[in-house]
Amino acid sequence: MEESTETAAMPHSGPHGYISNKDDYLKRLSALQSVALGLLDDHLNHCVVDAAAAGGPEADLKMREASAAIARLVRS
Repeated sequence: MEESTETAAMPHSGPHGYISNKDDYLKRLSALQSVALGLLDDHLNHCVVDAAAAGGPEADLKMREASAAIARLVRS
C-alpha cells in the first residue's frame, strides 16, 4: 500500500527505532540469556560431569566444549 501524499508529507512524531522498543528488546535479551545459562548448566551437570568421571579423551572433549560454550556466553 502506498501512503497518500498528505500522510507521507506529515512528519512522524514520537520515538522510533530501537529507543521505542528498548524495553522489549532488553526483556527478550534477558530471556535468551536465561535460556543459554540453563542449557550450559544442564550440559555441565550431566554431560561434562559424566565424562569427567569416566576420564579419557571423552572428558577432554567435553571440557573443551564447555570452555567454548562459556566463551561464547561471555562474548554475547
